[in-house]
Amino acid sequence: MSKGTSKASDAPPLTQDSPGWALPRPFLLPISVKKKALDGYGHVNNAEYVRWLEDISWAHSEALGLGLAHYREQDRGMAVHRHEIDYLASARLGDSLMLATWLVDCDGRLSLTRRFQLRRCSDGQTLLEARTRFVCIELSSGRARRMPGAYRECYSAALVSEETASQR
Repeated sequence: MSKGTSKASDAPPLTQDSPGWALPRPFLLPISVKKKALDGYGHVNNAEYVRWLEDISWAHSEALGLGLAHYREQDRGMAVHRHEIDYLASARLGDSLMLATWLVDCDGRLSLTRRFQLRRCSDGQTLLEARTRFVCIELSSGRARRMPGAYRECYSAALVSEETASQR
């Protein structure tokens, strides 16, 4: 290996306290790029990034106490209404990545917005920034419905202000 390069495993892990996160107190999900994530160009397929956004959204909701079982009990769930994704650089086979998410808006009635940032651990580079708006639906009908009180309380307590100074 030439001077100035390092394996992904040699890089210090990115943590909540690492500089460079768009917002404070990120919820983090480590990702290791596997061959099945690659497209014909040899980098991560855009559909895989969307899958990772879904994975961290579920993991964060579970950590907040709102998992799939709870959603089913309430006959309510948060469904994607809109994704905005900026692909800034490519991830490749063997890269160690850290995906972050924050809840940045909850209207307390119908919608919730998450932000995401994906960084490569070896150099801290941001590879992706995204925003997803979710709408509360009644699972049995698929129709938009008001959020249960437990959802409003849980999500509102986890909000991070986008006005917070960025560490970029």
